[in-house]
Amino acid sequence: MSHDTDQTTSSPLRAGSTAGRARAITLAVVLTAELMNALDGSVVYTALPSIAADTGATTAALQWIDAAYVLTFALGLITGGRLGDLYGRRRIFLAGTAVFTLSSLLCGMASGPDLLIAARVLQGAAAAAMVPQVLATLHVTFDEGSRAKAFGLYGTVMSLGSVIGPVLGGVLTQADLFGLGWRPIFLINLPIGIAAVILGRRFLPESHDRTARRLDPLGMFLSALGLLLITLPLTTGGEHGWPLWTFAMMVAGLLVLTVFLVQQKTKMRKDGSPLVVLSLFTGRTFSAGLATQLAFGLLSGVFFLSWVLFMQNGLGLTPGQAAVGFVAASLGEMGGAWLAMSLVARYGRAVPRAGALLAAATLVGYHHLITAQGTGMGTALAAAPMLAVGFGLGMIGAPLADLTLGKVAHRHAGSASGLFNTATQLGIALGTALTTVIFFTHISAGTRGPAVSTAFTDSLWYVIGTLITMWALMLLLPKPTRTS
Repeated sequence: MSHDTDQTTSSPLRAGSTAGRARAITLAVVLTAELMNALDGSVVYTALPSIAADTGATTAALQWIDAAYVLTFALGLITGGRLGDLYGRRRIFLAGTAVFTLSSLLCGMASGPDLLIAARVLQGAAAAAMVPQVLATLHVTFDEGSRAKAFGLYGTVMSLGSVIGPVLGGVLTQADLFGLGWRPIFLINLPIGIAAVILGRRFLPESHDRTARRLDPLGMFLSALGLLLITLPLTTGGEHGWPLWTFAMMVAGLLVLTVFLVQQKTKMRKDGSPLVVLSLFTGRTFSAGLATQLAFGLLSGVFFLSWVLFMQNGLGLTPGQAAVGFVAASLGEMGGAWLAMSLVARYGRAVPRAGALLAAATLVGYHHLITAQGTGMGTALAAAPMLAVGFGLGMIGAPLADLTLGKVAHRHAGSASGLFNTATQLGIALGTALTTVIFFTHISAGTRGPAVSTAFTDSLWYVIGTLITMWALMLLLPKPTRTS
């Protein structure tokens, strides 16, 4: 790998007949870590009522049990990616996974909301160190021929985790394993995390950027501050009715990020060790991929929350019945991801663009179906279109990481991975905030029946518009390789 000055030291991947097995275990370990993160970002949704009953958490505390993880994770991703470039991706991955596992234990043992929120902060910080190393490790471990499939599995796991999380949270909470109530939603990470650390120590290759020199503390501070000033009001502003201070914070965040960009250019000229490698943005592929991923996160934030409320408050379905829709979406995503992985090498960007059109067309049909059927739709009729929607989203999510990061130099893999994941989190935060404007402006809390269905169908046009925007952005992604 000397062509891009990235150094990889790993005996397992060069052990002749064991190379394939080592790569398979490497893939399983890092994808397991990504799955834990994806699940923990959404698994608390259906467990919050039980947490409130058990710990006495207020509404504000419940909001922070979710936001503490999401915010800390989003703020640390850029720094986490750079730490892997500097100090070794294997080392940072193992440290992040170990702390994530420990913090999951603390979450499961928390006796009150304050301790749970503190443990969620630690869990989010650990995930920010762990997750960027996943894409970076896949990028430097797999060659171009097998990387597309590895990235495709990554995209599938990331998408499925966020969809399955609420279902898993509900199942584990309702099962009340060993009389622990909601706590197994966190404690389930213990055996998984311990296995990931043990196998990771043996099989993960070590790699880092030999040209990287030192950390950039000022850059770390400015990037985290700018992102905090943007994501905090996006996450909590809706609960307060979007007062003036939320918009003032977002403007201040944009100003801080502008200062951060200037500081990064100065840092590059001074000693060549910025936090963010700005040269990544000179290629249209990376910039377009990041913008598409941002839109993908925004779409997820808007659609899935409003869809769950439509299923339960609009149609009057039970959480178990609504879960059928999640299962349909998950099966569709797996099918779409499998198809995308088999076609993307030959057809390139045409695969996710076709997925965007399929999802958009299905949602147009879903809109007309809901309008015609009203609140009399049964579970099967409400859930069936999600199979096609999930299929289209799987065709987007599975190849997007490979199309965005495939040509990034190995030495910048950590930085690029951190930016890619940050785009996802910012998109979800923006999408969740827009749900307040797009969906909740039409209804009040606790509203049920036709009003909820109308609010949902109106919100679908925004989701469809986002899919068409993504379709256009993906024109800038790589064309087919023209190989058989």
